[in-house]
Amino acid sequence: MKKSSGTLRRRLYNGGMKILCVAAAVCTAALAAFMVIYVLAKGLPHISWELLSGSPSYISEKIGILPDILNTLYIVLATLLIVLPLGVCAAVYLTEYAKSKRLVSAIEYAAETLSGIPSIIYGLVGMLFFCQFLNMKTSLLAGALTLVIMNLPTVMRTTQESLKTVPQSYREGAFGLGAGKWRVIRTVVLPDCVDGIITGCILSVGRILGESAALLFTAGFAHTLNGIFEGLNSAGATLTVALYVYAKEEGEFEVAFAIAAILMLLTLLINALTTLVGRYFGRRKRT
Repeated sequence: MKKSSGTLRRRLYNGGMKILCVAAAVCTAALAAFMVIYVLAKGLPHISWELLSGSPSYISEKIGILPDILNTLYIVLATLLIVLPLGVCAAVYLTEYAKSKRLVSAIEYAAETLSGIPSIIYGLVGMLFFCQFLNMKTSLLAGALTLVIMNLPTVMRTTQESLKTVPQSYREGAFGLGAGKWRVIRTVVLPDCVDGIITGCILSVGRILGESAALLFTAGFAHTLNGIFEGLNSAGATLTVALYVYAKEEGEFEVAFAIAAILMLLTLLINALTTLVGRYFGRRKRT
């Protein structure tokens, strides 16, 4: 009798937990679907070629986001050109060269701490150090350097974890054939963990596209159309900053929702690329 009652309670408990898990999953999927559908429904009707290819003008009361699109592209390229070599080299050193476990643990702890700092603090530090101390003033380059500090832990940790998945037998086999340390890393280890590097790169692009608080302090919110070199040395608004300006400062909610829809589509594209890259390199490793 006691055994049957205990079995009944266990079944009721397992059934209740299963229902809670299913309900939580359904609520999460429903909220995500509602957010995507709502933003796209409100924003897509207001996206036009004039909006995408024009520059804003207060004299003619014209609105365009081409400068914001270019500024976003400039800051993404500048950030990746700096953060990828730094993050990959740091991960290679910690995984392949560093012998002190205390040093590795300290650096990993520092990286995890940096990942949890609010972005507005990065913006404040970037404004004081890059804009004022280094006299860069408010510019896209100062914003890119701030984003480098923000994304460095992500690139370093994803690359480091990917390096740890490379079998030690690969290294030992290459050493047995007479290859040096750097040659083993360059020809054996790094090609085998390129999926982790690309994943870190894509995640960094996603964070750069979605960042606004830090860039308000360092990059400014000018809507000026410039070339890449001139643009990096001058103030400029990215798409997220432009969304804030149009919605909060100018009350142009139709334009703000159009920018939000563009950012949503870019986010979906980045997530799809991450999935495709993971599947591609997963199949290549199995073959």
